[in-house]
Amino acid sequence: MAEVATSATSDHLLVVIDPVARQTDGESVRIVKDVLSAGAATKVCLPDGPEEFARALARRGSRRPVVVGDDRALMRAVVLLHRQRELAECVLSVVPVGPVLGLAHALGVPTGAVAAARAVLDGAEQRLDMLVDDSDGVVLGALRIPALVAREEPVDAARPWLRTCQSLVRTLVPARPARETPPALPGPSRLRVEVDGVTLVDLDQPLEAVSVTPGSGGGLASVEVRPLSVGAEASPLLATGRTVTVTGADFRYRADAGVAGPVRRRTWTVREGALGLVLPGR
Repeated sequence: MAEVATSATSDHLLVVIDPVARQTDGESVRIVKDVLSAGAATKVCLPDGPEEFARALARRGSRRPVVVGDDRALMRAVVLLHRQRELAECVLSVVPVGPVLGLAHALGVPTGAVAAARAVLDGAEQRLDMLVDDSDGVVLGALRIPALVAREEPVDAARPWLRTCQSLVRTLVPARPARETPPALPGPSRLRVEVDGVTLVDLDQPLEAVSVTPGSGGGLASVEVRPLSVGAEASPLLATGRTVTVTGADFRYRADAGVAGPVRRRTWTVREGALGLVLPGR
């Protein structure tokens, strides 16, 4: 892991630049480094993978962490801080650079490297609600069931050697008979959805989709259930609450930048103001 120290005035920042960002948009990364180092005392870390990323974050000291990367880098930082029980005391900044940026922009982070870097320097901390499930998973944006998993999730661009190793293993290990697995296609689901212990929809009602989104404050999540329509379009079922439990046959769900599951039961609880994120002043 490379580290570059520069000095300026005002704040002290730990700038952790994800390897995917460096590979996909090196010019934006250079611009971000220039803007941040001109406005604050910065220490720049260039981790080569998740383990070095975690070590850099753990050794931040009193510096404010700034993640330069896409949604997956942002989630990696949030999950690490949450599982170390340090999220409440930490104020995080993110500069979105990379191929997957929808979550960061939905949270209010500016588009464009210069605008996002300026927000790191001139913005203010805002406390955002998030969802935490019963396996200690974290959701910042939207949670959707069922997840579309027919296509394989993209492999981390910073790890091309992984595909090489997998190919080598396949050539060395004798092939086993393939097991038939049905394609993962979207279709109606039968799920029980409970909000704060009250059943919103039960297993006898086929569903098209379920979405859960942490609110912008107040500690409540917004829940939308879309029943399967026959003929005329069915109206969605709407609710708000602090806990959401989904039960049913094996289901997968998309949370922010990844897909999780299959599970048969999962409960999400709103953590009010759990994430401190620096955003442009309003």
